[in-house]
Amino acid sequence: MSTHARTPATTAADDRLPISVTNRVADALAVIEAPDVVLAVSRRGRRTMMTAGTRTPPTTTPPRTPRDELRYEIGSLTKTFTVLLLADLARAGVLSLDDPLAAHLPALPLPHPDSRRITLRHLATHTAGLPRIPADLVPGALLHPYTSGYARYDTERLLRTFARTRPRHRPGTRWHYSNFGVALLAPAMATASGTDYPTLLTTRVLHPLGLTGTTPGPAPTAGAVGHRRDGRTPAPAMDMGAFTGCAGVHSTPGDLLTYAEAHLTPEATPLSLPLRDVQIPQLRCGWRHRETHTLTWYHHPTPNGPLLFHSGATFGQQTFLGFHPPTQTAVAAVATRRGGRCRLVETAYGLLYELAADPLRADGVRPA
Repeated sequence: MSTHARTPATTAADDRLPISVTNRVADALAVIEAPDVVLAVSRRGRRTMMTAGTRTPPTTTPPRTPRDELRYEIGSLTKTFTVLLLADLARAGVLSLDDPLAAHLPALPLPHPDSRRITLRHLATHTAGLPRIPADLVPGALLHPYTSGYARYDTERLLRTFARTRPRHRPGTRWHYSNFGVALLAPAMATASGTDYPTLLTTRVLHPLGLTGTTPGPAPTAGAVGHRRDGRTPAPAMDMGAFTGCAGVHSTPGDLLTYAEAHLTPEATPLSLPLRDVQIPQLRCGWRHRETHTLTWYHHPTPNGPLLFHSGATFGQQTFLGFHPPTQTAVAAVATRRGGRCRLVETAYGLLYELAADPLRADGVRPA
């Protein structure tokens, strides 16, 4: 446990959830160590949101923005927004998931035959054969681990690097997690639609779902300040440049929970079909192919049906979002600390799994 004093947990939501659920949320919150932590649960539309952290509350006037109202760097959780946008464009007939990437980048010379075989679906599902990050980012990442090379990496450079990158394997044959691959979806969608990625995401996904506290691009006002692994040293705000579509969205905890609830009840939103499309299992991956992956979510079994989740991290922040359709349960968690000692992802995942495995109804009564 950190030697820093933790501020008391506060509930910022409806208290109609059964006490057994709120107690579990409080217990999970106590395990996560970071200057700022927010843990939120939705169960059949009823919410609870709790905050804590080792950061001493400011004594200045006006007071700092409350933790649950800050906008956090959600890192790779951004990929779920980008792929939902892709699914929406496919439903609208703007493009097809199985279009070759090259069809939407017609002016780009691609000397490697496998590069011309890569489809948009391959990019979304990490099966394009591309490395995790472009090779020209690796030296800087090793020499300066807390300095972002992404901000100076524009779309023109991204496309030039892709053109000279030979896929590691034939597209569609193996799963290999790739920020590089998902980043390429943004210029492809922009070309297909004639609209830039931030505008597309805002108008086709964020606004229709009512996510007013979610923004793509550089750090917004009321942005949370991340910290390094020690939990004390501030980390610089992230600007992802051409990689905004894979890790550059900022969001509030409340918006993340709303986003998860949209996946639980797609029919209540304007994006019902795309929200269903991104939950359909697509492939098996991981060690001995024990993992299931949808277009964008990891898909794990529980005694009461599958749960879906994704996590994200930047240099100084971590995020988790997951949901379990059979019990209409969602868990969102954010923290301003990077590293295993924070224990955000495993704790939030454990809470979701525990709630998903429990047949307890939202009114606190176990079914007969």
